[in-house]
Amino acid sequence: MKKNTLIILLLSIMFSCKDKKQETISGEQETPSINKVDLISIKDSKFYKGDKPYYFIGANYWYGPLIGAKNIGDRERLIKELDLMKSVGIDNLRILAGAEGDGGDSRVHPALQPEQGVYNEDLLDGLDFLLAEMRKRNMYAVLYMNNNWIWSGGMSEYLKWNGYGDVPNPFLEQYTWDEYMNYTKQFHSCKPCKEAYYKHITFLMTRTNPYTGLKYTDDNTIMSWQVANEPRVLMTPDHETAFAEWLNETVALIRKLDPIHLVSTGTEGKHGFLQNMDMFERLHTNKNIDYLAMHMWPKNWGWYDINNEKESTQVSIKNANTYMNEHILIAEKINKPIVMSEFGFPREKESLSLDASVENRDTFYKAIFNRIIDSKKSQGVLAGLNFWGFAGFAKTNPDNGKWQHGDDFTADPPQEPQGLNSVFASDTSTLNLIKEANQTLLD
Repeated sequence: MKKNTLIILLLSIMFSCKDKKQETISGEQETPSINKVDLISIKDSKFYKGDKPYYFIGANYWYGPLIGAKNIGDRERLIKELDLMKSVGIDNLRILAGAEGDGGDSRVHPALQPEQGVYNEDLLDGLDFLLAEMRKRNMYAVLYMNNNWIWSGGMSEYLKWNGYGDVPNPFLEQYTWDEYMNYTKQFHSCKPCKEAYYKHITFLMTRTNPYTGLKYTDDNTIMSWQVANEPRVLMTPDHETAFAEWLNETVALIRKLDPIHLVSTGTEGKHGFLQNMDMFERLHTNKNIDYLAMHMWPKNWGWYDINNEKESTQVSIKNANTYMNEHILIAEKINKPIVMSEFGFPREKESLSLDASVENRDTFYKAIFNRIIDSKKSQGVLAGLNFWGFAGFAKTNPDNGKWQHGDDFTADPPQEPQGLNSVFASDTSTLNLIKEANQTLLD
């Protein structure tokens, strides 16, 4: 081959490679990113990330799939928020895998299932996209697939779909919380409701993500499946039988569909079991439940007093430690890790303004972070925290706080004042606390 011909051939190959590289950057010919993500597993009552113990401070990010949706979402915001969370060490996100219903008062809109068995393809795509972006950042998802509460439709919507009448929405004046809970408790013994829910679980878990080419059950981005958000034995002890049957059926189905990833209930702890720790223990000894969960809400439970904030913040810390200790004892007894997968604290005077002080919140958060740091040092069963919740770059109206269709999503669900418990991108003191604590957990 002549020298000039060889040079021309080499230049042609170089430019061809450059063009292919440019096509990949532009996304036109991009192939799915399937970088390796370590499986989260359990050994000796501890989480392991690959072959190393895994202790984390993560966030609740229930609305991630909604802003991940191509047509109705805000992917630019999603990517900025994932990058910000990753920069402060947050790699564990608890996410709502779909809402149900028509998005009426106090409820998520749009819903993944506007009608039973009918799916919003844009929102499915949003969940796919979120998981793909998390995978790129080596972040982990805890997906809950139902809700005890009306704010995302949940169990009460399944009842409405299957002939149980209108849902007694407790956020409307004509209904009470007792009426709502007495209505919702029927879900656990409603055969068509459960069948529809099991179909939803199967549909979701066996889905293949087009962005990664991975079936959900093969994707280690998913750390855990949760049966629901705050499933409860409701109103009376005799409800335990129906609840237990539903719970056992559900976790058995999840385990059958996915023998690799972890399973948890999503419970708030003893508040979900009529304040009965024996019941909490009894229903979590199931071999298909890999780890325990608890939630904690000082404001909702009367520990925090808006008129005496400094002192009641310290009361909240004291009560929080007692509450955690009760649950940690059960986790130690049955040899399972435990995660505090929800806890929140308001700004000064429960203000919705981003200018309001978060000093009391930071004080409370730091005390809770110290518990996970101490647990890591002693290789204890308290394995993770997910604060509620991360609102990132959401824009809210502090003069109103009422969520309307089309408004930015925050960590506060639609029935609550927007910004009440949310940690925003501008809350630098809180984010710095999270970063420091997560760095300590890595040391």
